[in-house]
Amino acid sequence: MVWKLFRPLLLCTLGVCVGLLANVRAMAAPETARATIVRAILTTDDAQKRAIINSLIGQGDEAIREVFTAWRQDNLYVYSAPGGAKVPVELTGDKDAAGTQAAVRVDTGEPLKDAAGQPLRLVAKQLTAVEHDAGLRRAMKNVVDLLDLGSPLPAKRLRAVQTIGFAQKADKLPALEARAGLETDTEIKKELKEAIALIHLADSDDGVKIKALAELQELHNSSSYDLINALKVKAETGGKPAVVAAANAALVAIENHRSVVKFFGTLFRGLSAGSVLLVVALGLAITFGLMGVINMAHGEMITVGAYATYITQNVFGEGMHFTLPFIKVAIHLPGLHLTGWAYQLYFVAAIPVGFLSAALVGIALERSVIRFLYRRPLESLLATFGVSLILQQLFKLTFGSNNVNVDSPVYLSSNWTVFDVTFDWNRVFVIGFAAVIVFGVWLALTKTPLGLLIRCVMQNRMMASCMGVRTERVNMLTFGLGSGLAGLAGVFVTQLGTVGPSMGQEYIVDSFMTVVVGGVGSIFGTVVSALGIGLADQSLQQILLNPVLGKILVLLAIILFLQWRPTGLFAARSRSLD
Repeated sequence: MVWKLFRPLLLCTLGVCVGLLANVRAMAAPETARATIVRAILTTDDAQKRAIINSLIGQGDEAIREVFTAWRQDNLYVYSAPGGAKVPVELTGDKDAAGTQAAVRVDTGEPLKDAAGQPLRLVAKQLTAVEHDAGLRRAMKNVVDLLDLGSPLPAKRLRAVQTIGFAQKADKLPALEARAGLETDTEIKKELKEAIALIHLADSDDGVKIKALAELQELHNSSSYDLINALKVKAETGGKPAVVAAANAALVAIENHRSVVKFFGTLFRGLSAGSVLLVVALGLAITFGLMGVINMAHGEMITVGAYATYITQNVFGEGMHFTLPFIKVAIHLPGLHLTGWAYQLYFVAAIPVGFLSAALVGIALERSVIRFLYRRPLESLLATFGVSLILQQLFKLTFGSNNVNVDSPVYLSSNWTVFDVTFDWNRVFVIGFAAVIVFGVWLALTKTPLGLLIRCVMQNRMMASCMGVRTERVNMLTFGLGSGLAGLAGVFVTQLGTVGPSMGQEYIVDSFMTVVVGGVGSIFGTVVSALGIGLADQSLQQILLNPVLGKILVLLAIILFLQWRPTGLFAARSRSLD
């Protein structure tokens, strides 16, 4: 009896709960972009169609672009299902003999299927075409223009914000303001503020312009400089002193920010250029500074390291073919066919390969030519210059006269941006690794038995020989060390430009200048000289806006400095010099 009385109440309560649960699920699952478009297609009122389409503004679903393109190209139709339901579809592909095409549901992007689950092919003439007019096309274009604002890719969103801001179209302002409330990326939020302020610059109200200029003054982004300057000129012509004053304040803030960014950017580029020069000159500081050998083929040791990097990259990839000169023997180096991060590690492997390759070539040069010319600087200069020409020709015959590219690994091909100062990863790597190399050379020369032997032989070769030191072996290893360091420089240089047979000649003069200015025989002097020359070169290029004139002034400054201090910054003293 009790059950009969409460049964209707329980059933009613259960029905209400099921209904509430369905509503909660519907609220938890927001309508997809495709479902919204279907709703717009099936709506008969044109104004309502436009309103529904405009509701998609700011969404980043790429399906919107695809469906709207099909709509504008008259490829959308309404299919009446057997049950009476209206299903918008897109007809795709070529027509068959019966005139049918494959049908894709607009709401899901999946093929339209019959009751048996088989894909349907439909005839366009038997369906109701989805019409569009100029108003709908404008609404769709507006949505597509703002589509990237909601893209999951930050780079796309950033590019879209910048494009919209510089266009200064007031009708895009609501979309930017809506996106500003949703954006989480710090950089894009800053760009959104700038874009909104730039659009406000085109407002007819001077108060709005002044407020926007204050916002741009706070942001001090260089990209807005031209638009602010154009507004300033227009305000001066129109006699609006308040707008002119606000524009001037914003321009001054941008110029001050530019000066700070330029200073630190020049400092970084100078350090990176000096680090490259340091790695190049460090090997010369050993062969010329310690051994007293004027090696004009030092640049070709750099080229050996660069080509060793190129070969290593190809071995990690698909392999390579080349022909040995004179004997005309074709060589095929098989590739490891690596992909992903395994392939990207080629540069790590190229570092020891470049060092050892250049060291072996240097040892061969010392054993075949240099060892007969110690204490004969003029003869060593002429002989190594001839070796330099021979090696350049060998490179041309082996790898061709054209430059070749070495791809930057992904971990060195991007950059950091800190307060608008860009730090390229490859240059940061060169700076850090140059410091490691300098420290390693210092340890090798001062804390190892080989370093002790090198120093004693270089200071007094005759006395060291009398003490039982095998001076010829020490000479060979020292020259190999200096050449290997040049090979390391060649590995790094591949990240800054192309590799060619004559690339080493670009660095040989700068290397000798660095060693001489720092003090012949002084590793510390080479470090100071390289960084100083790099900073001076980059600073003068920025000031004069002429790289050639900047280098000329650096050369003149070095000549004048050597006139005043011929021994360089830090003159090395030894028993042989006393």
